[in-house]
Amino acid sequence: MALTACSTAVSGTTSPVGGNRVIQVAAAEDFWGSIAAQIGGRHAHVISIITSPTADPHIYEPTAADARTLAQAQVVLENGVGYDPWVARQLATNPGQAVLDVGKVVGVPAGGNPHRWYNPADVQAVVGTLVADFSRVDPTDRAYFKARQAHFNDIALRRYHSLISAIRNRYAGTPVGASESIFAMLAPALRLKLITPYSFLKAISEGTEVTAADKLTIDRQISNHLIKIYVYNSQNITHDVQVQLAEAKAHHIPTATITETLVPPTSTYQAWQVRQLQGIEAALAKATGH
Repeated sequence: MALTACSTAVSGTTSPVGGNRVIQVAAAEDFWGSIAAQIGGRHAHVISIITSPTADPHIYEPTAADARTLAQAQVVLENGVGYDPWVARQLATNPGQAVLDVGKVVGVPAGGNPHRWYNPADVQAVVGTLVADFSRVDPTDRAYFKARQAHFNDIALRRYHSLISAIRNRYAGTPVGASESIFAMLAPALRLKLITPYSFLKAISEGTEVTAADKLTIDRQISNHLIKIYVYNSQNITHDVQVQLAEAKAHHIPTATITETLVPPTSTYQAWQVRQLQGIEAALAKATGH
């Protein structure tokens, strides 16, 4: 049967639980798993593999239990773009599943910014693909999945969308700094002007060497108050980030935090994002006085 461009063929049938059809879904990361669970509702059983805030998806080593979860899933949701290469290695010996590769869905090649869950437009593309793939595995419940999509967008994401709009309307064009390429996905959506060198953001995200030129540029941006706020990933505070945080504090530049994975791990995607957006909004208000 024809699947979306990001998927391979589907094998098996949905599992009956309490008389309902239930699709077995494996998500590499909990933020995608949260979204998949909300779209699938009672017709999907979603297991997220990476749920610990201390785990690094880039270098994660799956356990035997993880391998079983992936092997038994009818739909596998991976981030792609080099973020979770261990998923493809596991699936290489287990063909025949529907594999939703986020990078392929949104057209980002290897080497691009993998943090697609911080881009509202990319989230919508993934939601639509989830609905399509779930409907192909379980066509009888197609209308249900569409209804879940509508509820997720109109109800669950309502506060998320309103905060994005509020920040855009009030702070568009405000120059900001950041510690990682995660925020390079969110800043344009908020219409903030991220002026930190991208080479620095990418190096911190990937754990590679930071150049002296980039450090000097950021030092000047902070000391000369060229940025209004500094946004950092609290799950990845390297020595360079610690130095910048200290400089921001010394120069009375407000900071805000974002994280790589759900915090707390029991949170929903939208509750997590709302808390972070509220923190960014509060920092901008403090910095600008409005």
